[in-house]
Amino acid sequence: MAAVTSSSLLRNCAATTVRAFVTVKASNPNFRTFLLPLHSRRSLCRVSATNNEEAAAKVAAANADSGAPTIFDKIIAKEIPSTIVYEDDKVLAFRDINPQAPVHVVIIPKNRDGLTELGKAESRHVEILGQLLYAAKKVAEKEGILHGFRVVINNGPEGCQSVYHLHLHLLGGRQMKWPPG
Repeated sequence: MAAVTSSSLLRNCAATTVRAFVTVKASNPNFRTFLLPLHSRRSLCRVSATNNEEAAAKVAAANADSGAPTIFDKIIAKEIPSTIVYEDDKVLAFRDINPQAPVHVVIIPKNRDGLTELGKAESRHVEILGQLLYAAKKVAEKEGILHGFRVVINNGPEGCQSVYHLHLHLLGGRQMKWPPG
C-alpha cells in the first residue's frame, strides 16, 4: 500500500461507509483502495480543521498588537449585530456565530484595557477577570445549563486564540468530553 499523507488523502479520495469501516478510493490510480476504521476518517477531517484553526490563530497573533478595533470592539459599539444574552456595565455576552455546543456564548469585557489575552493579565485586571467568570455563571443560569457547562479561554497562537480581545467561551447543553482539545 502506498503511503499517503492525511491532507492529500482528504483532497484525493472519495469515502463511503461500510459498517464500522470506511472504504477509501483514491482518485490517483497509483493508490490502492483500502479500509480505514471510521474514527480514523473522522480524525483525518479533524486534522484539516485543526490546521485551518491553527493558521487563523497565527494570522491573528501577527496582528494582535496593531491597536485596530477587534470584531468584539465592533460588537460592543453595535457596529456588528449580535445576539446579546447578557450585558452589564462592564461585560457583554453574545451567542457565538459558529457554535460548538447547543449553548455557546462568548463573554467579553467592554473595555479591553490591554487585556488582549489571559497571558497579558496584570493585577489591575483582577476585578474584570472575576466579573467575566461571574457573568459566565449568570449566563449558564439564564441558559438553563447551571448543572453542567465548560468555560474556555484560548490564549495565544498555540492556544488557537483568533481574536485578541480577552474572551471566554461558555459551552453547554450537551455532555462535555475529556480531554477537551
